[in-house]
Amino acid sequence: MAALSFLWTPHSAYDVDMNAALQPPDATHWLGTDAYGRDIVSLLLVGARSSIMVGVIAVGIGLLVGTALGLLAAARRGWIEELVMRIADFTFAFPALLLAIMLTAVYGASIRNAIIAIGIFYIPTFARVTRAAANQIWSRDYVLAARACGKGSSRITIEHVLPNMLPSLIVQATIQFALAILAEAALSYLGLGTQAPEPSWGRMLAEAQTLMFQNPLLSVWPGAAIALTVLGLNLLGDGLRDLLDPRLARQR
Repeated sequence: MAALSFLWTPHSAYDVDMNAALQPPDATHWLGTDAYGRDIVSLLLVGARSSIMVGVIAVGIGLLVGTALGLLAAARRGWIEELVMRIADFTFAFPALLLAIMLTAVYGASIRNAIIAIGIFYIPTFARVTRAAANQIWSRDYVLAARACGKGSSRITIEHVLPNMLPSLIVQATIQFALAILAEAALSYLGLGTQAPEPSWGRMLAEAQTLMFQNPLLSVWPGAAIALTVLGLNLLGDGLRDLLDPRLARQR
């Protein structure tokens, strides 16, 4: 949907036509129009861009920074590991919504601040997953053999630890991607994420809230888009876990 919106939409997602406001589904507007006369299908298509963009960038921030910190903690151990884990615990005290409110108070509401807030919240998540997986790998025989051959911690991390934990990171990123879409929708619903006139599934839900009794379908379509996307990503994560888990592969 997001890719298709760059090439084609049934109507413009930005043009306001008050004469066509709140029209029911018909041959012209397949899912009807909203309170400003904008085509719902076009809004859903273009709104998918915001959700995908926020998910990709926020998860990318958490994945890159969190993975680096987790690998550092597992490789160095001692006070470095303790410091990284305490920083992760401290970051957990500031959920994405609270971080977004703080950033909004200082810099104003924007999709950039929403991405930063969600990305920072994901850093300790990936750091903990990476540290746990890396600690298990560091105790394997092939890592001990590499150390006996004189390889340093950095080289072992790059050549042995990171490649063997990539499946776990891929599955975790897929699951967190789904949660990032939910977080973006929640922030946009509260006015802290995507700003007008850019369409967003969360903003569509917020605008439909006051019209629940006049046109309840306005809230059904973006809600269904969010639910299907999150469900699809969760199923993708489960499938990748089953595909990449060597124990399940041996059972098959």
